[in-house]
Amino acid sequence: MMMQDIVKVDNLSKQFGHLTAVDDLSFSVKSGDVYGFLGQNGAGKSTSIRMLLTLITPTSGHIELFGYDLNTHRKEILQQIGAVIEKPDVYKYLSAYQNLKLFAKLSGVKPTHTLLMDQLEMVGLANRANDTVKTFSQGMKQRLGIAIALVHNPQLIILDEPTNGLDPQGIADIRNLILILSKEQKKTVIVSSHLLNEIEQIASRILIFDKGKKLVEGTAQELFNTAQTILQLDTTNNTQALEFLLQSKWANNLQPMRDGQLIIQLDKSDIPLLNKDLVANNIEVLLLQPRHSLEDYFLQITAGKQHVGTFKN
Repeated sequence: MMMQDIVKVDNLSKQFGHLTAVDDLSFSVKSGDVYGFLGQNGAGKSTSIRMLLTLITPTSGHIELFGYDLNTHRKEILQQIGAVIEKPDVYKYLSAYQNLKLFAKLSGVKPTHTLLMDQLEMVGLANRANDTVKTFSQGMKQRLGIAIALVHNPQLIILDEPTNGLDPQGIADIRNLILILSKEQKKTVIVSSHLLNEIEQIASRILIFDKGKKLVEGTAQELFNTAQTILQLDTTNNTQALEFLLQSKWANNLQPMRDGQLIIQLDKSDIPLLNKDLVANNIEVLLLQPRHSLEDYFLQITAGKQHVGTFKN
């Protein structure tokens, strides 16, 4: 059975004066996705999310959610969305329970004690329900914000940089909560981040932004061409190794250097041949290590100048 498109965006652009923040963006999010918006700060992630939430008006393009045009069915659509944009806006002198109850009523929900406690339990705050929010860590405030976004039982959850400013434990808590929302609550989640490792761990599909443009879109498995491996090369003389590689058949496999390290992309089956060529040219190899992660892929594609559409194997 084909999954339904929850979000469908076509040719979306946003200009602020002479700045093009989002440039001809098209993508779709299917029911059940954890859809990752990935890009450096200023790439266009937050602007795109704000257009989805009608906080910003697009310069051009079309947005459809749940099969409805956002322009003509705004109220019905937003009733099915829960969102946390930047830091949650909560009342620090009220308790977690009081905050959640207040926001539930504002959302049109008649909250029972059981409902409110269930929401707090899900985000790991049940034991702090009656504590004032001013005593909470930033990670706890973020989880309370997510509970507030969920209190009206929306189909789609949108989280903009939910781990910003959190310590490692706070980041892990948010990551685990997103996985619970997806796998146990069966929610569709859009999450933006500049933390590549976090998106890699949670996202079923990923869109990579750079300078307002979509570079690629697909599953992590699709974005990693498994036939190709990114290798870190270290030798006793990297200058000599680079000179040899630039004059050899491996020249087209060289990638931009990172932190002074030689980086090569090639088919796994060619690794022994590369090593043999280096040794034959009196270059002693200290390290020839695969680096197969989303971070390496991201650095690889954003190092280039050309912007492409949907990724294809």
